[in-house]
This record gives sequence, structure tokens and C-alpha cells, in this order.
Amino acid sequence: MAEPSTIARPYAAALFQSSTAADGAQLVAQLDVLAGIAGDAGLRQFAADPKVSDEQVFTLVSGIARSGQSGELSPKLLNLLNAVIDNGRLAVLPEIASQFRSLVNDRGGVADAHVVSAFPLDAPQQAALAKVLEKRFGRQLNTSVTVDPSLIGGVRVTVGDEVLDTSIVARLEQMRVALTH
Repeated sequence: MAEPSTIARPYAAALFQSSTAADGAQLVAQLDVLAGIAGDAGLRQFAADPKVSDEQVFTLVSGIARSGQSGELSPKLLNLLNAVIDNGRLAVLPEIASQFRSLVNDRGGVADAHVVSAFPLDAPQQAALAKVLEKRFGRQLNTSVTVDPSLIGGVRVTVGDEVLDTSIVARLEQMRVALTH
């Protein structure tokens, strides 16, 4: 079977081509909701049941998505959801959402940055860190922060395929390698 990223690419590209800069952020938010729903193992098991029709799966997923947010889903996303379900690709929806987000971010000159910190960061610290990171990576960043005490100190930042690791654990590993070689 093909990799999920390979399967997701044409769906994400088609949605991106039909979107505009104005509706891109709304589609990203709604697609993230759908991806979260599709990521549920119970739902995927329900969808895989041969007794359940594609229409029942579509009704369930779109109904959950509508109840989880205010307003109706975009017709573009309803069409995408219908195509994904018809082709038995519901499990790939989270990857479609990820690739679509990347395409929309690229169009706007923005990138997602995932920051892992050894300690919780308050809002002013996050804003200051985001400013430094935007200068370092040369683009506007949407940052999300998680805490991992095992880093001991510092942060690990992932932007696309770039990683900036200034954690104490990484520095200790660098010293260990230098001393053993």
C-alpha cells in the first residue's frame, strides 16, 4: 500500500487549488476538525464495517463536525469528505489536513513551528520566543508549545524539516559524542 502522504497529496492539492487566500484559514480550521474526527479509531472501525454505507459515514462525520464548531462546513470540505469516504481514504484525512495547512502556509509566507520547552512558557515569553524564531527562520511562524521536562532546560523547535535544538539534553549528547570520539 502507498504511503499516507502519497495518497493525501492529490486531495490536498485539489482542495488548495479550489481555495483562495481569503478562505484558506477557515478551510484549515474546518479541515483540522474533520481530521480530528477521522483520527478516532472507533469511527474508522465503524466506517470499515461492510454493513455501514458511505452515506451513513458521511452523515455521521459531517454531523459531528457541525456540532463541534459554529456554522456549516464549507461546501468544498463536504465535497472532499465525500470523495475521501467514497474512496475508502478516511484514515488519510489527518495527513490531507497537514499537507493542506502546509500549502496554505506557503502561500501566505507562514510556517508552523512546534516548540518543546523544558518549562511552561507564559504568553510574554512565548511572544518573545516567537519573535526570535521568526528572525532565525526568516518567516512568520504559527507557534505551538508543549512542555517536556526531560529536556532539563532550553527548547527544541521544529519548523518543517528544520530542527533547532538548544536543550540541555542535546548539549550533553554533543559533549558525550565529542569526548568519546
